[in-house]
Amino acid sequence: MSISDLFDSEFKARNKGHFSAIVRVATADGDMSKEEKEFLDKLAVRLEISPAEYEEILENPLKYPINPPYLHVQRLERLYDLSRMVYADHVLGPKQKEILTKFALALGFTPGNVPYIVDKALSLLVMNVDSDTFVYEMTHMNK
Repeated sequence: MSISDLFDSEFKARNKGHFSAIVRVATADGDMSKEEKEFLDKLAVRLEISPAEYEEILENPLKYPINPPYLHVQRLERLYDLSRMVYADHVLGPKQKEILTKFALALGFTPGNVPYIVDKALSLLVMNVDSDTFVYEMTHMNK
């Protein structure tokens, strides 16, 4: 196996883990809204998830572990995706916030900061910010 093959397989595994985390958020309330389904469809293409992998992950999203990115910016980008999924149906219930908190912890954010991070993330989504603005605001939230 070449180095590029190893990199590709690790990249694919990370994407599957990220996608399965988002599927868990989408299905947390028992059913998936049309907006959530559309978001998953677009995200699957962006993360290079094949149709077979897509179906497999929908059937068993716990099969793939969450692999937290090393870089803080990448963690924020993944948090953005997860936050958008939680907010997709515009209902910020306690269970959704609880699930987003669990994923923020799984992404490697400091436990003491997670409540502030989750609140800030959801408030930015209420304002309908894009990914770049989200990352910038989250990076500078303590200034």
